[in-house]
Amino acid sequence: MSVLKKFLGQTAIYGLSTVLSRLFNFILTPLFTRVYPSSVYGIFNKMYAWSSLINAILAFGMESTYFRYLSKFEDKKREVYNNSFLCIALISSLFLLTGLVFANSIAGYLARDVAQLDDYRNYVRFFVWILFVDAICVIPFAKLRADEKAMRYSLVKFMNIGCFVGFNLVFILVIPAVIKHNWALADWLNSWYRNTWVGYVFISNLIASVVTLLLLLPELLKIELKFDKELFSKMFSYSWPILVANLSFIVNENLDKIVLGQLLPEQVADTAVGVYGAVCKIAIFMSIFITAFRLGAEPFFFSHAKNANAKQTYAVILQYFVVALAVLFVALIANIELLKYFISRDKAHVAEYWVGLPAVPYLLFGYVCLGIYMNLSIWYRLSDQTRYGLYISLVGAAITVVLNFVLIPRYSYMGSAWVSMLAYFVMMVISYVLGQKYYPIPYNLKRILAYLSVSAVLVILSFWVFHRNIYIGNLMLIAFVGGIAYFEKDQLKTLLFKK
Repeated sequence: MSVLKKFLGQTAIYGLSTVLSRLFNFILTPLFTRVYPSSVYGIFNKMYAWSSLINAILAFGMESTYFRYLSKFEDKKREVYNNSFLCIALISSLFLLTGLVFANSIAGYLARDVAQLDDYRNYVRFFVWILFVDAICVIPFAKLRADEKAMRYSLVKFMNIGCFVGFNLVFILVIPAVIKHNWALADWLNSWYRNTWVGYVFISNLIASVVTLLLLLPELLKIELKFDKELFSKMFSYSWPILVANLSFIVNENLDKIVLGQLLPEQVADTAVGVYGAVCKIAIFMSIFITAFRLGAEPFFFSHAKNANAKQTYAVILQYFVVALAVLFVALIANIELLKYFISRDKAHVAEYWVGLPAVPYLLFGYVCLGIYMNLSIWYRLSDQTRYGLYISLVGAAITVVLNFVLIPRYSYMGSAWVSMLAYFVMMVISYVLGQKYYPIPYNLKRILAYLSVSAVLVILSFWVFHRNIYIGNLMLIAFVGGIAYFEKDQLKTLLFKK
């Protein structure tokens, strides 16, 4: 069990840094929704939705490939590092050149009218540079995780989010205050500053990305411009299915935000995207937890794969991961009446965003299924059968594409929330079935299903039957946690106290 304690310790560090970083970012949500109308906030969501898709392409599945080949070729760690980085560097450099050359054409596609063209041209250029810099940082960040330098990883992430939040506050609050009160530099600032221009968010992101790159220079300086062709051919055969799978995942995650603006009438499209993007922020807590788990779990799963009791360890990890997901699911819905204030602009516009709250339970359960799927996916990564990850993700993407086009015109963003939940649920089930066939792991399925079922019932009661009553919701949450503690007490004692 000491191995599990080590895993929990590493994950706790990643978790703390991820939670705090995302919370700082989360603080910006009420600021953005207060400063920007929902139609402008829709532009923000649309640009970041596209960037997520491109990010997956630039990373080329090399992060997971890096971890896998470190464990397979322990005598070639430097070659694995060089190959992984140089692959991403080449792809991202080609993207940078292409994006800058065709910025006008891309802006013309994204802009709804000629008046927006100049702004979108700038947005595209900002994002091309952001995506390039972020891609260059992927493998250095992975090296920190592989070397178990969780504290340094967390520090760099803190600096990234600190810069992003800080410069947003400068552009959105400080500069307008200087101009309003005619303080020093007010005339100069007023000569170029544009009030409520969403481009300042993207500039802040670019500054944060460049600072991150500078902080990762010690890792970057360890790279040698040597390319092992034979090793890369093996890495490529492992990584390209992960690339396609990641693209399919990004489609599942972001297609709704992209096509909402295309499938709805023009007069409501940007508003719907803004409302949906805002309520999705409530689900960020579930996303934070899943991200923190993945950061600690991925290198651990690969490094632990050769141990005799590896499968039993994976089974225990999934069981308690599901427990944490279920508790968080119930807790977020129980307290949604508090969380909703983070997405309201002001008292005059509360209905503009709160009208989207019924989508939140579906989005959260979708994240629960996604988290379980990510845990289950270790079977095809460890058995070098990444093509199954590709197949599963393509099924999820097909569900997302087809049903979004069917449901969005009729149900708007509610249709998107339903589709997201269904796609992740189907992917989770398929991965479990195939995993038990090709790489069986002794999961405690009955207990896992019991926790998921009870959490779903409690959410239905809290949200729809008791109409989001915060007191009843939290009483049910306490009862749920108490029941889990009772049924898991023996194994928890063993897990936490056995050396």
